[in-house]
Amino acid sequence: MATEPEGTDSKQETLLTHLYELRSRLMWIVGSVFALLIVLFPFANTLYEWLAGPLMVHLPEASTMVAIEVASPFLTPFKLVFLVSLVLSVPIILYHVWAFVAPGLYRSEKRLAFPILVSSSLLFYVGMAFAYFVVFPLVFGFFTKVAPEGVAVMTDIGRYLDFVMKIFIAFGVAFEVPVVTLVLVRMGVTTPEQMAAKRPYVVVAAFVVGMLLTPPDVISQVLLAIPVWLLFEMGLLFSRLVTPREAEAGTADTEPVAAEGPVSSSASSAVPLSPEEREAELAPIPPLEEDGGPKGPSD
Repeated sequence: MATEPEGTDSKQETLLTHLYELRSRLMWIVGSVFALLIVLFPFANTLYEWLAGPLMVHLPEASTMVAIEVASPFLTPFKLVFLVSLVLSVPIILYHVWAFVAPGLYRSEKRLAFPILVSSSLLFYVGMAFAYFVVFPLVFGFFTKVAPEGVAVMTDIGRYLDFVMKIFIAFGVAFEVPVVTLVLVRMGVTTPEQMAAKRPYVVVAAFVVGMLLTPPDVISQVLLAIPVWLLFEMGLLFSRLVTPREAEAGTADTEPVAAEGPVSSSASSAVPLSPEEREAELAPIPPLEEDGGPKGPSD
């Protein structure tokens, strides 16, 4: 009766081990998000008041925010708490992703991947903070001032949450430009000189991305496009600083390794041959004469 090879069983065991580990990592991620949700849920209304602060400051005295739908007073703060829990869990999520993938990476890939994960999460938080403290006051101040005469500005709490979440995600993703630039250079897809030559196209693309990711207003588009361009320049600078170090490391790796063991005195004191001596050494050897050649045993 034929039996399956042992290699098949070992492969199945390896696959099951990875699946068990993946399930464990996913359970940790879901559990962390759920735990933060439970902790932050009592502060749902406080969080929404903090989120609505940039708009409430610029509203007229007689204007307030409204809830159009029946369940909005409960569902909108709950949605905000869930999104905040998800954002705060990003370091935990990245850690478990790193712990699951790291055993299969080379040492050089580990040195590249871990700083990228840390810097990308930090830049995402910086982008969200830039949107809240810089973009929101300018955008909401402009919108409330240009309202026609006799129009009461009263924003729905659900639509306001959707609006600010779009801006948060847009600026968080846009602030990843230095990481993307550095990764492209480290992978050999492009060089800093090639990217610098395409700077005009990057500026135009920044405004196009700002138009697509932000709501339909010029202020948020410009406030997103200018940081994207500046962050591109920052990533270009970092890539230029990293490239020479890699070149030096590659040169050091390709240098010939000296032979092990002591060097003989004759080899160390060798004298180069003169042209006449080289010609004499390379001259062809004359053929042996038939009579004077060595004779075999049969003779």
